[in-house]
Amino acid sequence: MDPLAAVSEELAEIDGQVADIFRALSNGFQKLEKIKDVNRQSRQLEELTDKMRECKRLIKEFDREVRETERRTDANTHKMLNEKKQSMIKELNSYVALKKQHQSNLENNKRVDLFDGPSEGFGEENVLLASSMTNQQLMDSGNHMMDETDQAIDRAKKVVQDTVDVGTETAAALKAQTEQMSRIVNELDSIHFSIKKASKLVKEIGRQVATDKCIMALLFLIVIGVIAIIIVKLVNPNNKDIRDIPGLAPPAMNRRLLWTPN
Repeated sequence: MDPLAAVSEELAEIDGQVADIFRALSNGFQKLEKIKDVNRQSRQLEELTDKMRECKRLIKEFDREVRETERRTDANTHKMLNEKKQSMIKELNSYVALKKQHQSNLENNKRVDLFDGPSEGFGEENVLLASSMTNQQLMDSGNHMMDETDQAIDRAKKVVQDTVDVGTETAAALKAQTEQMSRIVNELDSIHFSIKKASKLVKEIGRQVATDKCIMALLFLIVIGVIAIIIVKLVNPNNKDIRDIPGLAPPAMNRRLLWTPN
């Protein structure tokens, strides 16, 4: 019986998955050594890298499971589990180192393919052409090549200068737009403050108008009452139920003269 299965079925399952990945990595690197095409080697390395990532994830899961089972296992079992984990890590590191080695070789091969090119035919042709030319022709050809190189350098400088000018103009435009946005934000803040202040003034004016209307209505009622009392007094002066209005003299009574002239 598998000793890992006796401890935990999860540990035994993870160990089986890691072993399968290690076998796939071994077969994959053997296959990689037989591949000559650079692009196919790159794709094969990517597949192997994905398998190594999966193996690393499983080893971490194995470590977490070992920590969980630490309380219910004895010292020997725990030692055996740690040794198993270290063995997995060591084997994975060996494949990682092998992958780095193949990656370095692959980059070197790409660099060689990039710089080599079809140089053999052109080199032989240039040698044959140079051998059939005189010294003056060689000098003229060299001067012509130097002139072309200088022109190419001048064109490159012009492109760089144009790029710098465009970058400067773009930076200036961005700065102007930033300042304009700042001014717009400040104006919006001022407008918002003015609107709030105007709203407060409108509310205060509304309250004042309402107060003035109440006062005017009260004064109107008082004037109407006074006019009504005056009219009633004038119409029925002998009515004792209505008091005299302060400051308003009562209607004049018919006077009798105590002395009459002969």
